[in-house]
Amino acid sequence: MLTIFGSIAVAIMFLSYRLESRYRWNILIFAVASAATCVYSVLEDVYPIMVIDGLWSLVDLQRFCNVSRALRAETQRILRRAISTLTGGLFDNQNTRSSQTTEPYRQKMVACINL
Repeated sequence: MLTIFGSIAVAIMFLSYRLESRYRWNILIFAVASAATCVYSVLEDVYPIMVIDGLWSLVDLQRFCNVSRALRAETQRILRRAISTLTGGLFDNQNTRSSQTTEPYRQKMVACINL
């Protein structure tokens, strides 16, 4: 039973590694599979592999967070540009229109984008 668990964990690691360029979630799946392989290595008393897989899991978890943060920032930038284009710059800070009338609306739009 333990061998089956290890084989499945390694197979998931391999598949998610091969597919990680397609979706950012495959990076997280790889990190979880690495953690499962780390657990398998502990149960089999193979400590050098445990250390390697534990480190892989931490590195990929950090990489998933970085990719997610970068994707979120890029999405917000695109949305801000689209809103600015659609509204004719009404909510831009650089606009010369009266800021007293547009500021409440701009704050609402920015709050919606930052969700």
